[in-house]
Amino acid sequence: MSVISIIDKLEQLVEIHQQLIQFSLEKTTIVKNGEVDKLQSHLVKERKLVQQLEKAEAAREKEVEKWFIDNGLSLDDTTITTMLQHLQDEGEQQALEASAVRLAEALINLKQQEQLNVALIQQSMQFVQLSIDLLSPSLANINYSNKTDMDKSSANRSLFDSKA
Repeated sequence: MSVISIIDKLEQLVEIHQQLIQFSLEKTTIVKNGEVDKLQSHLVKERKLVQQLEKAEAAREKEVEKWFIDNGLSLDDTTITTMLQHLQDEGEQQALEASAVRLAEALINLKQQEQLNVALIQQSMQFVQLSIDLLSPSLANINYSNKTDMDKSSANRSLFDSKA
């Protein structure tokens, strides 16, 4: 059996990962601009793409298992490296290796971009937390009251009267 179908599946995965990288770049811009509504709709579209990726990966796994069974190999080590070792055709070896390298590069790029997005979101959350902390100052910092007479229930009072 030829590995052409497996190479095709790998190329589909590369294409989907490239789309995810593009989505991730767009997400970076959205987060930088603070467009929360746009981020929500963007995440819905991204989730659909991830589902498409999961289906393509499952199809690739089936093709690889079929190739291993057809070639009388154990299913314990179904890796590209094992396939490359057992392929006779040098052209198929090179094509399979090139597809695997492109997929690995796409995965690395996507991971780096997503790490940047996570860092940006964490930074945004820290800014929000700082803003909240600034809006609800501690009464312990006020110098015009006697600490012994201070009511314990008012210790966490904020600037806004939530009982009104």
